Amino acid sequence: MSNEQEILVPDLGGLSGVEVIEVLVSVGDEIAVDTSLITLESDKASMEIPSTIAGIVKSIALKIGDKVSSGSSILTLSVGNQSAQVEQPQVISAPIAEVIVEKTAPELLPNTINCNDIYAGPSVRRLARVLGVSLDNISGSGIKNRITREDVEQYVKSKLNNPCGPSSIPSAPLIDFSQFGIIDPKPLNKIKRLTGTNLLRAWTMIPHVTQFDSADITDLEAFRKAEQGRGASSGIKLTILAFVCKVVAHALHVFPQFNSSLDASGENLIYKKYCNIGIAVETPNGLVVPVIKDVHNLSVLDIAKEMTRLSQSAREKGLMPADMSGGCFTISSLGGIGGQAFTPIVNHPEVAILGLSRATMQPIHQNGVFVPRLMLPLSLSYDHRVIDGAEGARFTAFLCEQLSDLRRILL
Repeated sequence: MSNEQEILVPDLGGLSGVEVIEVLVSVGDEIAVDTSLITLESDKASMEIPSTIAGIVKSIALKIGDKVSSGSSILTLSVGNQSAQVEQPQVISAPIAEVIVEKTAPELLPNTINCNDIYAGPSVRRLARVLGVSLDNISGSGIKNRITREDVEQYVKSKLNNPCGPSSIPSAPLIDFSQFGIIDPKPLNKIKRLTGTNLLRAWTMIPHVTQFDSADITDLEAFRKAEQGRGASSGIKLTILAFVCKVVAHALHVFPQFNSSLDASGENLIYKKYCNIGIAVETPNGLVVPVIKDVHNLSVLDIAKEMTRLSQSAREKGLMPADMSGGCFTISSLGGIGGQAFTPIVNHPEVAILGLSRATMQPIHQNGVFVPRLMLPLSLSYDHRVIDGAEGARFTAFLCEQLSDLRRILL
């Protein structure tokens, strides 16, 4: 004897209109608990939704291209009495991409006038921030010159129709590359398109400065090799990056301006009392930045364990919105690939990002002689509106000092 049960999209952390990019089962398929049913793609990541029940697929309510939200119907299963149902997975409510609370000042009430006498409600102000538009430049068409959503949208459309205006970036010329030979056009996936948009906005809005330095990690690498067996039995890879995360968390406590964000007005600095560090991870679909929470309370092994979990989830399309929200500072490591230095782009609304390149043995002059030392190149990019050159140099010098002798972190 069997009955029919409906499988619904779990809590997506407040997201709506998330696109279905894959349907992984067909009518008549017999599936087990945790079998992946569909793949959703949001602004920053792809995620697979597993089944919570075992049974036979009777009907499918979705197709590729559909937009879904929490509670949308996925499919109907024919379930036997013996089939066990597990609890529907819950996702901590948190927006993906940029957390609005971090990037804005406290919202004004709808009937409140700010210091520039701009009339606009919270939703309109939020839309303007997302689009990178200053309300000072928009004339309101509502009651008492109140700015509406339509006013913001019309302003953006007018700017797009005049791409060569004085405050706009000139559009790239159209080139027919086929005149030079055979071409193979392929569209960028959604993650790369949106990542590109975010990076362009950050590069345009933030005055970047990059500070370069090198840390002597000879003793740290010897210690890492001696201790890597501690995590190997549990499948945890103890990397230099895990030690760097721990040192960065300590540095953010010593230099709190690096653990802050500018508010929407650009006149106030929001200092954060928590320490969440994002780790840039390369996936087949593009770059994603999962966030390790409360790094200052974790041991190096705990950081390595969480890093392993998030990296695996990222590559298996298993990251959820909560895994990529709330970042304070980002680390991008290219050490496994190579290169001597690079200039990472600040992950707005953060104010700094640290790049790691490949460590190399170099002759370092010590006590009158040259000795071989393992040197790790550091590239610190920061928002020059918040951090000046002297602060940037002190931050990298502090990182180098701590990494050269990890015992200093205990002081």
